[in-house]
Formats: sequence, C-alpha cells, structure tokens
Amino acid sequence: MHKSLRLAAIAAACAVAGGALYGAGAATAHQSTANSTHEPYNIGLLVQDIDKYYGTTADSNGVYQASPTSQYAKDLARIDADAKRYIDRAAHRAHRRGEKPAVVFDIDDTLLLSLDYEKRYNYTYNGTTWADYVNKADRPGVFGSAELVRYAKAKGVEVFYNSGLSEAQRTAAVENLKKIGADVNLDSAHMFLKDKANPPAYLKDCATAAAWNCTTVQYKGGTRKHIEKDLGYEIIANFGDQYSDLDGGHADRTYKLPNPTYFVS
Repeated sequence: MHKSLRLAAIAAACAVAGGALYGAGAATAHQSTANSTHEPYNIGLLVQDIDKYYGTTADSNGVYQASPTSQYAKDLARIDADAKRYIDRAAHRAHRRGEKPAVVFDIDDTLLLSLDYEKRYNYTYNGTTWADYVNKADRPGVFGSAELVRYAKAKGVEVFYNSGLSEAQRTAAVENLKKIGADVNLDSAHMFLKDKANPPAYLKDCATAAAWNCTTVQYKGGTRKHIEKDLGYEIIANFGDQYSDLDGGHADRTYKLPNPTYFVS
C-alpha cells in the first residue's frame, strides 16, 4: 500500500466529523496539506471520528469491520450510483464512436478494505506486517466495489487494475478479489502491480532495473497512458481512494473514494 503519510490528512479527517461527503469529479480539489500554523486536531478525537464515520465494530473473530449503515457506506453508495449512471452514458457514446472504453480501479481501499489493519496497528505502517496482512487474502470488499466492477463489464467496458501492491503480492490480490466477487480480468494483462525488479518499458523515464524512482503519480499516470496510448483504450473513469491514484491525466473522469485513515503523496 506504500503509505507515505499516516494520519496526515488532518483537514479531511476533521471534515469527516462534520459528515462531509467525498465526491466524484476532478482530482484537483485536493485536501489541505499537513503544513499548518495552528494546533492540529487532537489525535484521540480524530480516531474516534474515524471510528464513527466507518461505524467500526469488531466481529465475532475480532476483525474490525465497517458498518453497512455508516456514513462511509452512504457516501460510497452515492458515489457508486453516480458512477453507474456515468459509465452507462460514457460506454454508449464510446461504442457509438468505435472506441474501446475502459475503467481503471485502484485496489487498496478502493476495492479491498484495510480498516482492520489500520485499527490493529494504530494507523501506522510496517512493510512486514502489511505484507502478512495482504497475503492472508481475506480483506472484505469496499461496499459496492465488486458490483461496480461487474457493472462496467456488463456495459462492455474493459476493466483494468492499477495498484501500488507489489508483483510478489499478485497471487494474494487475485485470490482476495475473487473472494469479494470482483472476478473480472484478473490476469496480468489487466492487473498492473509494481515490479521494481523488472519495471515495464513504458516507465523508462522514472524506473529501470537498477533503480525505481517513480512517484505514485508517475507510476499510475504512466500506466494509464500505456493503457490508452499503447493498448488503444479510452479510459472513461478512474477510481481511487487517494488523489495520487487519480492525478496524472489519462482518464475522462475521476472518482475519489473516501479514506480518512492515511494519505499517499
């Protein structure tokens, strides 16, 4: 998940307490940075607000789950409804023009929810514990995510995945996506993961076998450019829980999903 900043999106998390919605649209309406001259929001209250937003509860196995009646679930439902209406119209237009429409999904906290990891490790990141968590392949789906993937497919839209997960985590990612019902185009031609040992040629400006220097935006934007320019698709929509999932162009519309638990620059 390469979380570079944890609990750094203070302004966004404060907005959660007020019931603010995370909406669809351009990824340029960025939340405030962590650079501030005033006292930051109290971290204990912040965690409480996050729990309230997700409706966080531990199930019978002690796994932290989001509530289907939470504000988080309601915000996702609104975004998904808008996205379905848009995909329906955009796919129809693209097919009429003889184009090949596609959608691109991030995976972590766009399709697979990592709330249990965040709670269990107090919103801190460790590469070893994160890898163990991912490799269990038992994360719940983000509400509505699998349905949206299947909806796009049903409309004749090609589904791609563009994730910060590593190539070594491919098997677990595929298994987990199958479990939640997002069993669509899970082959290597459609699921793009970070391969720092053998980066693709289309990322040559920032990555070689000797050194990976791609920012998240360069990696994800470069992958979308490859899908459009090299593979010949028109990306009608791009979905992600981070602005860095969405910046970099090569998508007609972007959808920002809510995630107040971490920030990836």
